[in-house]
Amino acid sequence: MKEILNHLFEYKTLSRAESKEILSNLAQGKYNPSQVAAFITVYLMRNITVSELEGFRDAMLELCVPVEFDGFDVIDLCGTGGDGKNTFNISTLASFIAAGAGVKVAKHGNYGVSSVSGSSNVLEHFGHKFTNDIDALKKQMDESNICFLHAPLFHPAMKNVAPIRRELGIKTFFNMLGPMVNPAKPQAQMVGVFSLELQRLYGYLYQQTNKRYAIVHALDGYDEISLTGDFKMITDQEESIISPDMLQMQTLKQTDIFGGDTLEEAANIFKKVISGEGTSAQNNVVIANAAMAIKCYKQIELEEALAQATTSLESGEALKVFKKLTDS
Repeated sequence: MKEILNHLFEYKTLSRAESKEILSNLAQGKYNPSQVAAFITVYLMRNITVSELEGFRDAMLELCVPVEFDGFDVIDLCGTGGDGKNTFNISTLASFIAAGAGVKVAKHGNYGVSSVSGSSNVLEHFGHKFTNDIDALKKQMDESNICFLHAPLFHPAMKNVAPIRRELGIKTFFNMLGPMVNPAKPQAQMVGVFSLELQRLYGYLYQQTNKRYAIVHALDGYDEISLTGDFKMITDQEESIISPDMLQMQTLKQTDIFGGDTLEEAANIFKKVISGEGTSAQNNVVIANAAMAIKCYKQIELEEALAQATTSLESGEALKVFKKLTDS
């Protein structure tokens, strides 16, 4: 590791093969915690390259517990996190809304590292039991259109890194990798990223796949459609800048989508929104994100996707899905 660190400290980069080997070694505990922390810190000081991101992704997917949903066309709604905005659990709520609209969702998530409540925190709070039992996950998907893939159960080799990430408490390149390493390898993906630079890298990497995808970044820094201003979207078909009024929605203030200071506050917001008791701002932001996922998955017009997302939330279908999953 000393040679690797010296190489990186001289502003040199790694090839795809080198990156894959290093992350594999790191995951298998071949480096001590100080070395791992130093390695992670390099990528807080400079941008990651496409080759490095590819190599890290390759290693994570090779080491993960695979999930095969035979016959299911699935989508993941997942943000990188790390935007420092502390919103409520927008992508998780959007996942239930999409599932309520007939979309099969394999939601990949984890505990929050740089925020109060990650998707795993809030679902665990409501009593959902995480599993990597494939039959149980298939049953959940069959019965409720959604299952939750708690990242630590599918990436066991990363247990060596988890304590270091928690102690650092800031976004790292593992945030960048999260959406890319869903063990179900979904055919469609709605991804939120925390910077335009990362959006460009994701766009390049996803162009090399056969995925249907929508990669979004709010121009004021959010890793999701925040409705606090314009957002940029890159899909497998086009690039565009979209404003809230193009979705027939009002521009929101940051306080409108604040997630609270504690897990209990975040969970309370989650329960209100999924139960149809959210504010119009909260409802609109989850509907906007769910609609983009529905559009991506079903390949339909945005107007129709917005209508389906709205119906899913307002009719209680999203709540039914949530109750089925958390009761299973």
